[in-house]
Amino acid sequence: MFAPSAALARVKPSATLAADAKARALKAAGRDVISLAAGEPDFDTPDNIKEAAIRAIRAGKTKYTDVDGIPELKEAICAKFARENGLSYTKAQVNVSPGGKPVIFNAMMASLNPGDEVIIPAPYWVSYPDMVLLAGGEPRSVATSAATGFKLRPEDLEAAITPRTRWLILNSPSNPSGAADTRAELRAVADVLLRHPHVWVLTDDMYEHLVFGDFEFSTMAQVEPALYERTLTMNGVSKAYAMTGWRIGYAAGPEPLIAAMRKVMSQSTSNPSSISQWASVEALNGPQDFIAPNAKLFEERRDLVVSMLNQAAGLTCPTPEGAFYVYPSCAGLIGKTSPTGKTIASDEDFATELLESEGVSVVFGAAFGLSPHFRISYATSNAVLEDACTRIQRFCGQVR
Repeated sequence: MFAPSAALARVKPSATLAADAKARALKAAGRDVISLAAGEPDFDTPDNIKEAAIRAIRAGKTKYTDVDGIPELKEAICAKFARENGLSYTKAQVNVSPGGKPVIFNAMMASLNPGDEVIIPAPYWVSYPDMVLLAGGEPRSVATSAATGFKLRPEDLEAAITPRTRWLILNSPSNPSGAADTRAELRAVADVLLRHPHVWVLTDDMYEHLVFGDFEFSTMAQVEPALYERTLTMNGVSKAYAMTGWRIGYAAGPEPLIAAMRKVMSQSTSNPSSISQWASVEALNGPQDFIAPNAKLFEERRDLVVSMLNQAAGLTCPTPEGAFYVYPSCAGLIGKTSPTGKTIASDEDFATELLESEGVSVVFGAAFGLSPHFRISYATSNAVLEDACTRIQRFCGQVR
């Protein structure tokens, strides 16, 4: 009989993918289901990017490429970091991987030894701890709270650092909370890191362009140049450019780390899709004028969802600064009875009963390391969101 490896036994399947898959299965079975589980923009990839991919196919650019990215894409990434973040990198400092997740996984595989610790503020993207575990490290969760805007407090970071700490992972704007760190908040975290030179920082900036109002995005290496040599700045084309299925993530950092990540790729995925790379060159170098209007639409959706959820009995929903998620608390419903007669003992129970009773799929907060909450992705139309939130209000109103 097949027996999984010890490394695989340490991890769990992705809860977000599992929730989305369950919603798809119920839909296929004829159920009326609205899935708010997947973090994927509902916009189509812009035409100029699709045309660049078609041109690449017709030009025969369909062969293997350099393991971690074509020079043209690395040049575009360097130009992006200089233009938007004030950061100077060379092509030798850039890694291109088949998605943002492999960037992080490759960095962990290339740098962690058994027992090395990685600090991960909670709530966190579900994959961070498990990627650390697969790489042989030990994730160390540091809880935040809605009262502090789901932001990592410097004193909590200081208390979590040990001699075994190797990395801090920062995600701003955050999946799942949508919280985004101001320059001053990053400055306070940087001051702690400066006192601990053995700790590196990975900044997951995937939602950089999805910030709202007058919020100004900053990233760690930009805020504190002294951390440049121990920061991996990660980003990708999936969210801002509606290119989730193209699977291109990228990062820039110190050359020895980038070379080590390239070595991991050489014996695992090898290069990302050549066609996707050429499309990404156009994404980064081409027109950017659609990004701000798309972000404005997400902001309007955020306001709709926050307003409707705060009108639901037992729920409280903070207003996030970015991304396309909200992370409401369902603490007011814990211990009560659902319309099916089951006790809601946890946020997982809440999500299960909501799907069963009203056909709305969300992801329970324990998957993100902070309960009792749940995550909603509002990357869909206003009509769908209004329908879903009306169902949530009805469900909460029937809990006793």
